[in-house]
Amino acid sequence: MGANMFITESVGKTAKEAFDKAVERARYDHGHAGYTGTVAEKHDFVLIGLPIDTDPVKYAEDLVNSDDPRVEDKWGPAGCVMYGMEKGGEGKYLFFGWASS
Repeated sequence: MGANMFITESVGKTAKEAFDKAVERARYDHGHAGYTGTVAEKHDFVLIGLPIDTDPVKYAEDLVNSDDPRVEDKWGPAGCVMYGMEKGGEGKYLFFGWASS
């Protein structure tokens, strides 16, 4: 089995809520059988601070491509950065990393 890099956006009152929504959406879109190469394969995440004036997608790609130890394991947690707020007070989160495929 291999691994795919994934990057997915989600919103929530907390990072955990946004993560749960992202996982559920990925399972709906890609199935529940496993090895989807998406955030559906993740059971946890690690919140990583986003440097000021940094594009969140580029930052996520850089962390994954540089084998940052926080996100290098396809069986480990997803990376997570908060990059904004919705008008309703929910945070905008980006989840990323490697997932089994």
